[in-house]
Amino acid sequence: MLAHLVQLDIAWEDKAANFARVRDLLGAAAVGAGDLVVLPEMFDTGFSFNLSKTNDADGRTLQFLVKLAQQFGATIHGSRTVKGPDGRGRNRASVVGPAGEVLCEYDKVHPFTYGRESEFFSGGDQVRTYTWMRGPPSSVAADSNERTTVCPAICYDLRFPELFRRGMQMGAEVFALGANWPLPRAAHRRTLSIARAIENQAYMLCVNRAGRDPHLVYAGASLAIGPKGDVLAEAGEDESVLSVEIDLAALRAWRAEFPAWRDHRLLGEVSRL
Repeated sequence: MLAHLVQLDIAWEDKAANFARVRDLLGAAAVGAGDLVVLPEMFDTGFSFNLSKTNDADGRTLQFLVKLAQQFGATIHGSRTVKGPDGRGRNRASVVGPAGEVLCEYDKVHPFTYGRESEFFSGGDQVRTYTWMRGPPSSVAADSNERTTVCPAICYDLRFPELFRRGMQMGAEVFALGANWPLPRAAHRRTLSIARAIENQAYMLCVNRAGRDPHLVYAGASLAIGPKGDVLAEAGEDESVLSVEIDLAALRAWRAEFPAWRDHRLLGEVSRL
């Protein structure tokens, strides 16, 4: 199975420009039917707290993801900002299947307080997963090496391993994280991504943005990590599409050979989180 990590230089609060750039990047990549495409956090606007500009009230971003999925026959793991009933934002990953069906919507559990995100956004309260398969459900067996469970996460979530462990307990074999991770802490993102893969014996797809916005410079350096912690592919600092093969047979063989996940225990206060 093939995953494509779209490292985008996001135009600030300009949805039309970002939609066009995503189309161009994917048009130049070898995206096939049944593939997975992962976009950065807030790919449509950049990491803006201006909800009057970013809120996907009219569903424009979601419809772009639907059309993109139908065009390529692929699963598209995108992102958008929505307003909750409290009037505050939700930093949301929206995943659309090849037929244009919404497979999953995950609200970022951990708003980035240090960067003031929590002043404008409320965190989600659920870990989510979705099924990624290479063909229609009727043609792909439940235990097939062309069908897997993916757990979405967003940027700052990466610093909280409990979310990823819960995803693994829910069946995740792949984690897909979209980020707007700035240059000063780039080394943290790389180290934490490798750790999450090793801890959960899972693939980790970490898609970061490139370029800069009015406030920050971003690292790029999107990367894909295998279930043993090996870096399978890593981007530079510029826009690119990183394509990587997801070998589910190898992942499942490793979990069977070295089933560390079975020894997981939670003690004391941690067990009540």
